[in-house]
Amino acid sequence: MIRVVSIKFRDAGKLYDFNAGDLELKTGNLVVVETERGRALGTVVVPPREIAREELAEEPKTVLRQANEDDREMAVRYQEREKEAYRFCRARIAERRMEMKLVRAEYLYDGSKIIFYFTADGRVDFRELVKDLAHYFHTRIEMRQIGVRDEAKLLGGIGICGRELCCCTFLRDFNPVSVKMAKEQGLALNPNKISGQCGRLLCCLGYEYETYIHLKRGLPKVGRIIKVGKLEAMVLGLDIFAGKVKVRFETGEEGSLTAEDIERGEIPSGKPGKPAEEPQAATQPAKPVESPGEEGDKPKRRRSRGRSGRGRGKKNDGAQNTAEGAPAAPAAARQSKGPKQDQGQRPKKSERPPGKSNEGKPEQAAQPTDGERKRRPRRRSRKKEQ
Repeated sequence: MIRVVSIKFRDAGKLYDFNAGDLELKTGNLVVVETERGRALGTVVVPPREIAREELAEEPKTVLRQANEDDREMAVRYQEREKEAYRFCRARIAERRMEMKLVRAEYLYDGSKIIFYFTADGRVDFRELVKDLAHYFHTRIEMRQIGVRDEAKLLGGIGICGRELCCCTFLRDFNPVSVKMAKEQGLALNPNKISGQCGRLLCCLGYEYETYIHLKRGLPKVGRIIKVGKLEAMVLGLDIFAGKVKVRFETGEEGSLTAEDIERGEIPSGKPGKPAEEPQAATQPAKPVESPGEEGDKPKRRRSRGRSGRGRGKKNDGAQNTAEGAPAAPAAARQSKGPKQDQGQRPKKSERPPGKSNEGKPEQAAQPTDGERKRRPRRRSRKKEQ
């Protein structure tokens, strides 16, 4: 067994395990530890605990001692010199016109090394820059290239939510984030709304992703056609927190169903789709049927217009034929033509008399109707007058 303590070197930084030895440490104590890049000053996050050596991937470094007043004063003194180192290095980068962005300069607590963090699109040859820095500061120089997310973590800032960035407050590791997480949560795929200060997708998109996946189980996707009872319905929207889906039935009505209703395949009583099925079957055959009063009114109007129109047409025909000197058609011929028109055989335009004109008359007036066939005594009276 070995006593292991977890230590961090900056706010919201990664936790590293060290061998505590026989030291009695508590959360928040400053300690001096031995690292791969030299001695550093860290803060205890998790107090010592015993762990089997087989559970550790490698042998941890050892905690040297608790930090005293001299160590703290030395750390504060070199932190003040970090600003000067940052300005000098930035000026050298501008003079050499190097394609890199300096993010931060960091001293070790004892001043034995300066670490310069920078970002760049590709590899940068900074050998001449390191010579200038080593000649000026007379200490070891380390150039470390980082990503845009690490840059936001070092600089800090305020997010679009109005709070301090998660990566520089409590988020220690960066988890992968994808656009699928935003789609599952129903967010607008606008880069300005789902991107953070670093230009990448917001880390908070992954906080509730698993919850949305769990709540959507058992609910159909939007746009899917489902069958509920004897009706088919299309899913219009989801209310995952209430466990309901908004659907449109094939009858045109909209309603909401729960996951249990979809599994049973039944529409509960009181839902819009259930009562709409029975009235539709009862009223559907009655739609094309018209009342007897309406059927009796329409032929009367058509009969009055047709009777007046045909009478005027025949009078005009007779007057025109008499003017031209053509002999008038005998009464037997006119009587034979009448039934043909009554049976629905309308003469062609070329066969119509030249004097007959339909200008200013409705088209229905020239067509015979059933009501005209029944008015035969009226036609016999006209023959007697002639």
